[in-house]
Amino acid sequence: MSDGGQAPGVGGGPPGDSWTKRLFRLREEPPYYVRILLGVSSVGLLLLVWGGMTSGDIPEHRAISPAVLPSLGETAQSLPRLFGERGLIASIAASLTRVFLGFGLACVIGIPFGMLAGAWRPLNAFVTPLVIFGRNIPIAALIPLTLMWFGIDETQKVMFLFIATVPFVFSSAASAVVAIHQRYVETAQTLGASSWQVFRKVLAPLALPQVFTDQRQLFGLAFGYIMLAELVNAKRGLGFLIQMSQKRSQPEDILMILVIIGLLAWLIDKTLSWFQRGLFPYRRDL
Repeated sequence: MSDGGQAPGVGGGPPGDSWTKRLFRLREEPPYYVRILLGVSSVGLLLLVWGGMTSGDIPEHRAISPAVLPSLGETAQSLPRLFGERGLIASIAASLTRVFLGFGLACVIGIPFGMLAGAWRPLNAFVTPLVIFGRNIPIAALIPLTLMWFGIDETQKVMFLFIATVPFVFSSAASAVVAIHQRYVETAQTLGASSWQVFRKVLAPLALPQVFTDQRQLFGLAFGYIMLAELVNAKRGLGFLIQMSQKRSQPEDILMILVIIGLLAWLIDKTLSWFQRGLFPYRRDL
């Protein structure tokens, strides 16, 4: 097999194969419209199961009590109340602001230091014990600590999110640099590049697309963590709304908020993906 080529059966089948046959081939990428259809089908199946388990006008005749799992209609009916008396828009804005500040700070600090650690292994060896410790701290244990350190206002929530996510950001950035093939470094050194030039002009540019991809995934982790922080002394936020709905025994509100969280996360990921393709047009696999 020539350099840069693909093994038979990898990355594309015989020209005459239909997409239905290629669908079951390992690592074969289905056409775009097939991917969309499969994604819509999974959501449709979930809604079908949900509707079947909660169908019926009489609660006693349902497979699952409405107090445990409201129907699709009951969940949708909670939306006007959430937008009106519950202040959904203000809570969405509050949660997103906290996530962007806390996770943004983690990226500003974690990405540069992580990439440096991936390039200079002694630094990586020095920091690794602290990073492993940070990644494995029970996330709930950070709540009382950050309350003692930063008080009960917005600073506590932002710093909680920063402390919870920066070890993961650091590790992902370091791993992206480590994954770059050594031949790129050796080629640059052969041409007379210094260590700093190799890092700045070779390792960092090659690692950034993967770093961006990793941060897109970690953003979802940060979005989940902020829900926990908002359970403590929050006056607004999606986590606060979930807590209030639980206290009022309104499971339909909780489910609607979870749907909104999923839609927000999807929209943000698609927006970041669009920016990523613009920043790195040479990476068609993003």
